[in-house]
Amino acid sequence: MTGVRHRWTLSEFNGALGDTGTLLPLVIGAITVGGLSATPVLIGFAIAYLLTGLVYRLPVPVQPMKAIAALIVVGEISPDAVALSGVMMGAVLVILGATGAINRLARLVPRSIIAGLRLGLGASLAWVATGLMMGEFGLATASLALLTIARIVKAPSALLLLVAGFGIAAFSGASTVHVEGPQTLLWILSLDLSLVSDTLTDLVLPQLALTLTNAVILTALVAGDLFGNNAAHVTPRRLCLTSGAMNCALAPFGALPMCHGAGGLAAHHAFGARSGAAALMMACLLVLAALAADTSTSLLSRFPDSVLGVMLLVAAIELAKDRRLTDSRPSCYPVIAITALTCVVLDPFAGLLAGTVTEVLRKLVLRLIPLREP
Repeated sequence: MTGVRHRWTLSEFNGALGDTGTLLPLVIGAITVGGLSATPVLIGFAIAYLLTGLVYRLPVPVQPMKAIAALIVVGEISPDAVALSGVMMGAVLVILGATGAINRLARLVPRSIIAGLRLGLGASLAWVATGLMMGEFGLATASLALLTIARIVKAPSALLLLVAGFGIAAFSGASTVHVEGPQTLLWILSLDLSLVSDTLTDLVLPQLALTLTNAVILTALVAGDLFGNNAAHVTPRRLCLTSGAMNCALAPFGALPMCHGAGGLAAHHAFGARSGAAALMMACLLVLAALAADTSTSLLSRFPDSVLGVMLLVAAIELAKDRRLTDSRPSCYPVIAITALTCVVLDPFAGLLAGTVTEVLRKLVLRLIPLREP
């Protein structure tokens, strides 16, 4: 089996906590604002992390599907629509993985576009992190100082930040959040054409492009960059199959639609995760949170945004760093820049399209006006 031996170390546990800057805000919003039941959401992520750790034996993350999670928070999306969107996304991913179509698509993406996507996604995460930190600038500064000191003395920085954040949440004095009981499969019996149509246009299509670029193609590439031959099995095809199967199996029971993610992989790695043990540790923590859903949701809802922002900033820097930025030919710089800028302004799929057009134009110009490059 490809991957590495599970490492049950403090560094691995610290790395397991590395992606909470992305996971917590979306999960908290879906539960407290969107009205989803906490127990099936948390258990869903626990099962997904467990399977991911066993299948990949690397710190491959499990994250909420960001477009769907954001729409749950800002719009009135019913639990039926959320469950259906997860099943529909899962079915599409399984088909793309089973047919091998996603691997053929991934091979068409040039190195310059990959570098631009990583840079753009990293910049986008950094922008979100900055917004979270600006709300409580003093606490953000203290968190950055704690992170820096922890890195210098080689202490578990993510663990220290989370302990500090939960300590602040515990003494903030807010009331307990009540969560609903687990959802059932009843939505299958009440499907109608309008629900299917609305879910497809409002949830699935906006999410699909983001998932294929960031959660599948880019995740496989980042895994190869970080873990070399140990990540040979982390292919776009397998990522499609695992995320697709998880959604088809778990979404009907109330789990939030989920996928993998390049930023989450970079975050786990940046904080010390080097094996699938990090994913298994995260699964255990999520089970514990689900067993005390009311208390854990209350604490999570009061967790300081500035602390999450600091952790997210680390992930952003790790994701944006790419040797392709320095190894690329000068003629590739416009492709990288346009891809990254479009990714920041619009989304990763738009960045992919813009980068592809620019790459075609670059090759056309070089054919018409040959340039001497190092």
